[in-house]
Amino acid sequence: MPTLVNYSGDDEFYSGGPFCSAEVYCPPRKRVRISGPFVVEDRSKDPSLEILPDECLFEILRRLPGGRERSAAACVSKRWLMLLSSVRNSEICRSKSQNNLSSVEEVNGDSNDTTMIYKDEDLEVECDGYLTRCVEGKKATDVRLAAIAVGTSSRGGLGKLSVRGSNSVRGITNVGLSAIAHGCPSLRVLSLWNVPSIGDEGLFEIARECNSLEKLDLSQCPSISNKGLVAIAENCLSLTSLTIESCASIGNEGLQAIGRCCTKLQSLTIKDCPLVGDQGVASLLSSGATMLTKVKLHGLNITDFSLAVIGHYGKMIANLNLSSLRNVSQKGFWVMGNAKGLQSLVSLTITLCKGATDVGLEAVGNGCPNLKHMCIRKCCFVSDGGLVAFAKASGSFESLHLEECNRITQTGILNTVSNCRKLKSLSLVKCMGIKDLALQTSLRLPCESLRSLSIRSCPGFGSTSLAMVGKLCPKLHQLDLSGLCGITDAGLLPLLESCEAGLVKVNLSDCLNLTDQVVLSLARLHGETLELLNLDGCRKVTDESLMAIADNCPLLNDLDVSTCAITDSGVAGLSCGVQVNLQVLSLSGCSMVSNKSVPYLKKLGENLLGLNLQHCSVSCSAVELLVEDLWRCDILS
Repeated sequence: MPTLVNYSGDDEFYSGGPFCSAEVYCPPRKRVRISGPFVVEDRSKDPSLEILPDECLFEILRRLPGGRERSAAACVSKRWLMLLSSVRNSEICRSKSQNNLSSVEEVNGDSNDTTMIYKDEDLEVECDGYLTRCVEGKKATDVRLAAIAVGTSSRGGLGKLSVRGSNSVRGITNVGLSAIAHGCPSLRVLSLWNVPSIGDEGLFEIARECNSLEKLDLSQCPSISNKGLVAIAENCLSLTSLTIESCASIGNEGLQAIGRCCTKLQSLTIKDCPLVGDQGVASLLSSGATMLTKVKLHGLNITDFSLAVIGHYGKMIANLNLSSLRNVSQKGFWVMGNAKGLQSLVSLTITLCKGATDVGLEAVGNGCPNLKHMCIRKCCFVSDGGLVAFAKASGSFESLHLEECNRITQTGILNTVSNCRKLKSLSLVKCMGIKDLALQTSLRLPCESLRSLSIRSCPGFGSTSLAMVGKLCPKLHQLDLSGLCGITDAGLLPLLESCEAGLVKVNLSDCLNLTDQVVLSLARLHGETLELLNLDGCRKVTDESLMAIADNCPLLNDLDVSTCAITDSGVAGLSCGVQVNLQVLSLSGCSMVSNKSVPYLKKLGENLLGLNLQHCSVSCSAVELLVEDLWRCDILS
């Protein structure tokens, strides 16, 4: 016992050695006493891979046999991760029995430590069969891109990468983009938005490694210049879509290279690039890029010359969008139309172009025989004469959208509708030149083809104008009159009565002067076909309208009676109706709807997917009960 008490050796226990069998229990024993002097061992002299230079460590890491091993190695440190991300896919030494399954890691950028996380749920598989990833805001760092590149490299890498914004402290640079290029050589779609630290060097690596790139979207990338775009053009010959927006360093030289090399280009969008002018646009459109079918030019310093080139060489262009072209005059649009080259043009959008006048519009109508969709926004020099001349010249167009064209009047609209035998859709938005004048419509032929009529926020459009339009549109299926405060029951009722085919979608929101009489007539005349009805803001609509809807609208699936004079009685009547397909119901702002409506809402909720009870008198506890019972329905309260 004294010997045990006075024992001054190591108090650490150790278990039996390897000679102990599994069946024999070997209790812990004291270590043998060591009488020699105690020596502190210097751990700093232990051999470590960290003392190897990057060149040697690179050679070791590129010989890892599979994706799982590389992912695990990337979690050792940020240094290992960045070295692995610099290994090109072609430099990896692969074994014959390589395991194709690998984990996808994420790296914590706040420290030098890395953490492996299985992120298969973040990597979506598109219908085309390749992986896609979107990195936004604070998550957009070089370390994150390196982790994505290493984690997906064994599965072929990403097919689509979108970067939206950048971390303000550790934003994405050329290093992160180079990692994607090395690990994802099969990248097809690359979108970079608001990443000022990425420059030509990163795009050089993409061009060198990702030769299968098909779509490139650059927005607010001031450090990318013509050199980067030239590299893409010379190496990515499969490019089919190019979007350049607010890139101050990209100009004519880059576009010339695209036109010279990318003969498969089909879609081109250039917006707010101050260095892009006639030379770049004209060279691209007149060179080998004959496959272009979609062109959008916005806010560029181009002149009439570019539009002349479009009109002459745009034989394959089907969709053309011209916006904010300050230096283009009437002559440009006139030449574009008279060049007769836009034979395939189907859709044309002109926005905020002072050169768009009546003369140019008529020329476009004559030179584009297959034009079907025309949209004119904020063109202050387009008047009734040009609109009617365009309608007569282009006999095949089916859709017309006019927004903030204040020289267009009621006369121009009625004559256009009467002269277009194939017009299917007419939309007027904020056209202040339309006044409610009494005109003769007896000499105008009705437009039997018109199916959709939308007149929104045109304060001068009143009941008289609406009654005349109604006589010209007997086959309407969709009607949108939102924001027309001047129309009354007397103006809308003739239109409802003249519609022979049966209305399917009706939007009367903020038509303050409409009453139950309109809704009763709508339910009676078109209840069998009505699927959507929006009465938001029609304060004179009461429970009587809901009763008529309940009795006559079996196909209704979307009903909005927000801020109407609806009470619990109306909700009760609606719940006893014939509609079995009602999926969306909005009662927002109906202050007279209270807890008494809860049982009726439960009955309606058998098919409801959306219910809006905001600003109603339904208590929170009643809403909670509804949430429990209507578990499939998204309830706003």
